[in-house]
Amino acid sequence: MKEVGHQVNSTGNSTFDIDVRCPVNIDFTQWFLPAFYLILSALGLLGNTLGLWTLCRSSWKNSWNSFNVLLCNLAIADLFYVITLPFFVSYYQLGHVWLFGQSWCKLTRLFFHVNLYASIGFLTCISVHRYLHIVHPMKMIGRCQTLGSAVFLSVLVWLWVMIQLSPDLTFNKMGLKPEKCHDTTEHKNVESYLLYFQILTVTGFAIPFFIVTGCYCHVVLVLRRNKNMDPSLKQKSIKLVIMVMTLFYVCFLPYHIFRNLNLLSRRWQRQGFCNQTLKNIYIFYQVTRVLASLNSVLNPLLYLLAREDLGVQLRKFGRSMRLSLKISFEGKVQPHLELRQSNIVLDKECEEILSSEL
Repeated sequence: MKEVGHQVNSTGNSTFDIDVRCPVNIDFTQWFLPAFYLILSALGLLGNTLGLWTLCRSSWKNSWNSFNVLLCNLAIADLFYVITLPFFVSYYQLGHVWLFGQSWCKLTRLFFHVNLYASIGFLTCISVHRYLHIVHPMKMIGRCQTLGSAVFLSVLVWLWVMIQLSPDLTFNKMGLKPEKCHDTTEHKNVESYLLYFQILTVTGFAIPFFIVTGCYCHVVLVLRRNKNMDPSLKQKSIKLVIMVMTLFYVCFLPYHIFRNLNLLSRRWQRQGFCNQTLKNIYIFYQVTRVLASLNSVLNPLLYLLAREDLGVQLRKFGRSMRLSLKISFEGKVQPHLELRQSNIVLDKECEEILSSEL
């Protein structure tokens, strides 16, 4: 292959098949992506189901509050995505062969972005909520704390996410090859998709990213200066800051950088340029997709940090499960033990009878 700055020989048609002219080794996706998606699917389903169940259970007992509403919506956004992961395990395991039709291809790809941008939206709301409570506690008394305001804010987040993602449904995800299911679009539409995603990056990620970063920088300063705050509350707040910032810097930021770079590299490849750097961008992009998916597994940790009683309830649930399994196991083993003991007694009686006869 020739370096960037030299064009690959082409027919002059800008829509030549990139997969043939500038092939990328995608063998790693057949073992790397299915393995990680399978693990993420199991952990995400378990963590978010338990988290949602516990949040709802505690809220019904102690009445709902605005923070619980935001956390529950975050869990729902995660469940939307993790239920689609088994389909992608099949897709990548079969060597990029999609068996479920174009409509389901569009929906499953849509659910990934619904999870991503709904998570960003609700994490931003949670961050602003914590910021106002810590930095402006007096101004927050009686404001933005009602259940109605939290429900209204959640509806706005979902509407804004769907408005941003609705253009994605207009792009062809399969192209000329019906067995493919692109996460962006076919090669000939890459220019318009790049423009769309650049706008989405600004509205869906960059603006929330700077809001969250600004809020938590101010929160950290206030926590360091405030000597009268309860140490446990301060520690809990710092953990929440670290957790949310980790999600943004590890899960969301690399994904948006390399998704834009991947679309740019595809545009350059359509123009006839090809080298190893452009191929490596695709590989790094696939890694960042896994990092972005990781948010659905890490989000349940927020439930533990945000609610003091949630960890206690989950530990109680774990103990009850272990106790029930132990009882079930003992119930199955006990008859065998009793039968074995009776056999031993019979054997001893038989030996005594034989010895007396002798």
